[in-house]
Amino acid sequence: MSEVSEFLPARMDRDAPLFTVTVAARLADMHPQTLRGYDRLGLVVPSRSKGRGRRYSLRDIARLRHIQMLSQEEGINLEGIRRVLQLESELDDAHAQIARLMDIVAAREDGPHDVARTFTAGHGTVHLGRTVRARSPRALTSGR
Repeated sequence: MSEVSEFLPARMDRDAPLFTVTVAARLADMHPQTLRGYDRLGLVVPSRSKGRGRRYSLRDIARLRHIQMLSQEEGINLEGIRRVLQLESELDDAHAQIARLMDIVAAREDGPHDVARTFTAGHGTVHLGRTVRARSPRALTSGR
């Protein structure tokens, strides 16, 4: 007899909406009504099936477990948890932006080395140019 794992996907999509509220609640070790409440509060908003039933992904379940840990082990209330999740999301976005910028800088460094380049960042934008004119720190922060 072959192993069951032969019939399972080698890698699961963490964002695939697979689990009903009952199954997700079991996986997160919570009551289904708690998941419905978190959905109403916007803490964990699952996908919806065609029949409007909630469908949770593995990422949603990990988030539910994270919320549970913040609540039970850290003693943070739901509004505090909302803020923690928001700040974690902003930090993730910042890390992704840094990674993109590092890739751009690395690609520029791998190019021709006979041209001097500057790197400036304004609010929400990044400029990579082929200029050697130095900018003062004040000009960089004021957006000029």
